[in-house]
Amino acid sequence: MNIKKKIKSKEVVVFHPSIEGAGVEKNLYIITNYLSQKLNKVSLITCDKKKNKFSKKVNIIRPFLNINENSGRPIKYFLCILYLTIYCILKNNKFVVLSFQANIYVIIICKIFNVRIISRSNTSPSGWSKNFLKNIIFSFFLKRADEIIVNSIDFKNELDRKFNLKSILILNPFNFKEIKKKSKEKFKFSFFKKNSLKVLNVARLTDQKDHLTLLKAINLAKKSRRIQLVIIGKGVFKNRLLDYIDKNDLSKFVKLVNYQENPFKFMRLCDVFVLSSIFEGHPNVLVEALSLEKYVISSDCPTGPKEILGNGKYGSLFKLQNYRQLAKILINFKLNSSAKKKISDGLKTIKIYDHNEKCEAYLNVLKKYI
Repeated sequence: MNIKKKIKSKEVVVFHPSIEGAGVEKNLYIITNYLSQKLNKVSLITCDKKKNKFSKKVNIIRPFLNINENSGRPIKYFLCILYLTIYCILKNNKFVVLSFQANIYVIIICKIFNVRIISRSNTSPSGWSKNFLKNIIFSFFLKRADEIIVNSIDFKNELDRKFNLKSILILNPFNFKEIKKKSKEKFKFSFFKKNSLKVLNVARLTDQKDHLTLLKAINLAKKSRRIQLVIIGKGVFKNRLLDYIDKNDLSKFVKLVNYQENPFKFMRLCDVFVLSSIFEGHPNVLVEALSLEKYVISSDCPTGPKEILGNGKYGSLFKLQNYRQLAKILINFKLNSSAKKKISDGLKTIKIYDHNEKCEAYLNVLKKYI
């Protein structure tokens, strides 16, 4: 399809109140920019100022209150839901919503005003559906969305089974040329030593990402081999992690680096990438590490890692929160022929994440409603 030829359509309103730099935001940029090239009008309702990440063709709508970007999600959700409500009143039902966050609230507003809603679910139900009443509420409202999009096979199976849905599977889009280009950026970083096993983790510093399991594994592994870990991210658990590092005298072995717009230059330097999450949806960072030909180790959490790593064919999986098993994998890791084959095979599999193909799949879903 000629990218210059736009489809005559209703306005598409993308809803994402809090842009925090996680994996979902990378998908947000790629998908929104792609749609803006194909459709008459694409708008984004958000509280955050990230104009440089979006095409000039994207109409960015921010609430009139100038709030701090570091404000929590609740205030951002409230303001953007309020603005969406006003938008529904003013525009009647002459647009379609594609939501990336606050999906249940968005579904409620859209159903009240008879607006078509396509909801993109990002996180496995294992992380947010343990409350019986919450399950009932989610089940009731998720069924009211016109479409639910998910990003991994296991995620789809889990969500559909738990809430009796028929979600649509669209794998996340990746621009591998851009990732490769960013990885080559030169910068000074002297923490990693020549003869150590260089380990990297990139994730928000929250309980979901379970960095304590990773730190415990490093604390154990350092007794048997030279090893260093860099954790890139920001979040509410930062002080807890710093406290563990201080109490266990790990400052020579572990370094926390604040959130980076370009983590790929750090990824270029590492030997091993580790994800220690308790739950995910489809962790983009594993695919990114594979694309840069890094050996990947991940917790076998729901959902995504097992699928991405081919049940261990393209990396290593360890049991949830089992720091001893993770430490053993790190201690025994060697970049031998077996590890190189896993890296090579993993690199071949990521072709299924072609960004044009996956963005086209989003467009095809939207076409039914615009």
